[in-house]
Amino acid sequence: MNKLLLTAAIALTLPMTAHAKSEFVKGDATLAGEAELGASLTTGNTDTSSFKASLALKQELGDWENEYVFQGLYKEDEDEVTAKRFYAGLQGNYQIDDISYLFANTGYELDPFTGYDFTSITAAGYGHHFIENETMSLNAEIGPGYIYQKLDDESAEAEGESYDASAVAHFVIDFQTKISDSAKFQQKFVADWGSKLDGRSETSLSTKIIGALSMKFAVVVRYNSKPLDEKKSTDTATNMTLLYAF
Repeated sequence: MNKLLLTAAIALTLPMTAHAKSEFVKGDATLAGEAELGASLTTGNTDTSSFKASLALKQELGDWENEYVFQGLYKEDEDEVTAKRFYAGLQGNYQIDDISYLFANTGYELDPFTGYDFTSITAAGYGHHFIENETMSLNAEIGPGYIYQKLDDESAEAEGESYDASAVAHFVIDFQTKISDSAKFQQKFVADWGSKLDGRSETSLSTKIIGALSMKFAVVVRYNSKPLDEKKSTDTATNMTLLYAF
């Protein structure tokens, strides 16, 4: 079974090397994106497997720039599932001028290892391009939002409530820079501060292999200031994946 999964993961990456397309260019009425895939399998004295996949699409329609994100993570250790997460989100940006825009977004996440059946968040506000050139960009967003989290049965019994909901202040800082013609560094931080602080930081370095195919190394840190049922506040994941831009 593990060999079959590994073969499938490799097969998914093969077509990516054969169809290199142009990257998304601001100002064009176009659609572009990035597909990311990673897998790790260990057999023998220890049987472990992990899979990560994501798809990010960007679409420009006049003054609107729309973003769609889908992410999935699955880990298994000795036939026991140790991590399972799915996220889907979308955001619309309306360009006011060259440096300012208004945004509205919504996201939905399934992660049973947090004690919640699901988490949904919606936010809207103002975004600003502090730096925007061919080699570097720095964007920031701020605005009000609302988060709703449905507790699973075990957590609901322990906490004495079935859900957790509150208004939040939504912050985003996104920095990207080209280190060379073939390498790019990115640091993105997202925070939602209401009755508690939920934060996510992703630090990544990607290097082109051939054409539109790259290798990406990323460290993702997730933080919850009030975790449920003695769970840890901080989760850290280190990933090595293949990234294809189209």
